[in-house]
Amino acid sequence: MTGSSGTRPAAFVVWALTRAVLLLWVTKVVTPPGLDVTSDVSVIYHGWSEVLRSGSYPQSDVTWQYPPVAALAVLSPALLPFLDYATAFYVLAFLCDALVLGMLLRASDGPGRRAAGVWVWVAGVPLLGTTAYARYDVMVTAVAVAALLAGLRHPRVLGALAAFGALLKVWPALVLAGTARGRATRLAWGTAAAVAAGLLLVCVAAAPGALAFLGFQRDRGTEVESLGALVFHVWRQFGWEGRVELHYGSLEFLGPHVPLVSTLALGLSVAAFGWLLVWRLKARTFGVSTPADAAFTAVLLFTTTSRVISPQYMLWLVGLAAVCLVLRESRMGWPAVLVVAATGVTQLEFPIGFVHVVTSDAHGLTLMFLRNGLLVAACVLAAVRLWRDTVRAPSREAVREAAEPALSRAGRADTPASAP
Repeated sequence: MTGSSGTRPAAFVVWALTRAVLLLWVTKVVTPPGLDVTSDVSVIYHGWSEVLRSGSYPQSDVTWQYPPVAALAVLSPALLPFLDYATAFYVLAFLCDALVLGMLLRASDGPGRRAAGVWVWVAGVPLLGTTAYARYDVMVTAVAVAALLAGLRHPRVLGALAAFGALLKVWPALVLAGTARGRATRLAWGTAAAVAAGLLLVCVAAAPGALAFLGFQRDRGTEVESLGALVFHVWRQFGWEGRVELHYGSLEFLGPHVPLVSTLALGLSVAAFGWLLVWRLKARTFGVSTPADAAFTAVLLFTTTSRVISPQYMLWLVGLAAVCLVLRESRMGWPAVLVVAATGVTQLEFPIGFVHVVTSDAHGLTLMFLRNGLLVAACVLAAVRLWRDTVRAPSREAVREAAEPALSRAGRADTPASAP
C-alpha cells in the first residue's frame, strides 16, 4: 500500500471517529467498560502539578518515578487556563495524537514510503482505550516519532529530540540505537549527550528533587502485568502464599521469591542490552529503515523484559511500529501486527478485566499469557529480522566490490574493437 491521496481522507475519518470516542470516554460523557483510569490525571498528575508549581519536584512521593523534564508534561495543562486541569490534559493528549498522525501522513508520501504505518497508529491507539489519553505517554511517543522521522535527514535533530524524550521518560534514548556508523552516529549521539547534559543541569538548578526518581525506580518490584508475574499467577494456583498490593504506584506481587524473580527480570533486560550491543558491533548494512527498526526492536525488548509493563507502554511500541511501516524497506510488518494485537488484549486486561488479573483466575491467566505471549513472539521475530537484514546481509561496500569486476568486463565487451 502506498501513501496515496485516497489514503489520507480515509485515515483521517477513522482517526477522527475513534478519537472522538476516546475524548467522550475520558471526559465521562460516555462511560467506558471497566475501571475508571482517569484518576491518574485528575488526582495524581494534578497533585504533582501543585507541588511543581510550588518550586520543588515531588521528592517525598514514591510514585514520582519520572525524569525531571516530565514536569513539563505534568504542568502542560496550564497552557489551556480556560479548562480544568483534567480536561486540558486530555485535549493536549488529543493534540499530540493528531501531531503524530500528521507526521506519519506526511512521511508516507514519496518513493519508498507507504501508508501502512499511518493505519498502525490510527488503529493502535484506540485499541488501548482510555489509557491512551489518561497518561502522558502519548506526548512522549510524539517526541520519539518526530525524532525518528527527522533523523532520516537530520541526525542532529534526532539526537536533540532523543535527549529531550529521554528526560521525559527514559526510553526514547533507544531511538539512537540504529543510527548508521560514522558521521550520522557522531552527530546524533554527540548532540544527544550535549542536550541531555544541558537539560539536566537546568532541571537540577531549577528545583530540588530533580533526581529523586532514580531511587524510587530502583525499589520497584514485580508488577502483576509483567512477564515475570506469570510465575506467580501460575504459582498461586498451587498455594503460593504471597499477595498483591499497591506498591510504588502499581499493583505488585509481594511475598516469597518475588525479589528473585525481579532480579531475573533485570537479568533479562541486561541480556537484551547485551544482544543489542552485539548487534550494533556486528551490523554491516544500515538501510533507510534501520534506525526505526532498531529503535522498535530495542524498545520492544526492554518493555517485554521489564519488571513493570504498564498498559500505556504499548503506545510506545505502536508509535515506533508505525514509523517502521511508513518505510517500505522495513520488514517489521509481522512484529507490528503482533504489537497491535497485544495492544487490543491489553485493554481487555486493563481496565476491562483487571479484577481477573489481580485475582489470577482463569480469565486473567488467559489474558496475561496471551498479551505477554504476543510481546515475546514480537521480540523474537523483530530481533531475528533485524539481525538478518543488517548482520547477515552483505554490506553496500561488499556488493559494490563484487559488482566492479562484472561491470569492468561489461565495459570492455561494449568497447568497439580498434580498426586493423
